[in-house]
Amino acid sequence: MARTARTRCAVDKGSALAADFETSWTGTPDVAEIHTTKNNTLPFLGSSIGTLTVDEGTSADRLAQLAGELRKYVVRHDKVTGRITAHDITFTVAADEGRTGEVLALWRSLTADEKVKSADIHDAPWKEATVRWRIEATAVDAAGALTVFKDMLTEGGRHRSLTGVTSLKVTGPGLFVETDFHDAFPAEAIAAYEAVLAQHSVTRATLRRDAVSGSAVTIVVADRADVAHAGELARSAAPNLGPAVEVRGRTGS
Repeated sequence: MARTARTRCAVDKGSALAADFETSWTGTPDVAEIHTTKNNTLPFLGSSIGTLTVDEGTSADRLAQLAGELRKYVVRHDKVTGRITAHDITFTVAADEGRTGEVLALWRSLTADEKVKSADIHDAPWKEATVRWRIEATAVDAAGALTVFKDMLTEGGRHRSLTGVTSLKVTGPGLFVETDFHDAFPAEAIAAYEAVLAQHSVTRATLRRDAVSGSAVTIVVADRADVAHAGELARSAAPNLGPAVEVRGRTGS
């Protein structure tokens, strides 16, 4: 209790919160590493992020127990963000018990998905979206990246959607895909990519958010001679994106 009082009164509060986090969690069974960041905004004001990396082989049940303990810690320290890293997936523990349960369920399904190499799940409120998640994932290949993206955002997918708004980015060798400018599913951007992929060899593609069109698409096909046809396919599949759809050959065209 005395340590908490000192934390509240510290001039560099972010540094004090980080030190308190390390002291509180050092020696915790199954925690292999503790990492903290500190943000000293103004005298007596600040925040900290504390991340627990668990031992390899830690069971899912034990991880859930750690997440529950960390959630209670975050509730008591409202300027601390608590995070856990396990099996190459890092997630933020929300103060709300229900949201933490949802993130744990997503962690379980992501770790069981052979297409997922790593992921990071942030609690990231923005503007009017006070309940908002920002998720970044890396997949084993381009096909896996698109599958993981769909599974995390569409009804009936392998991964249960989180409550609230989700901003999602998935990267795989040859493909980058993210939600549109309004954090929605980029249906036309994906349709453009799939239309080209069905008839041409695609070297790489980027499906990214855009402030004007919602999404912007860049597709690189392997054969320069097929650029015109590939472009027609993409623009026909995504008529509302207009000039935000670009198709070119591997060496430019």
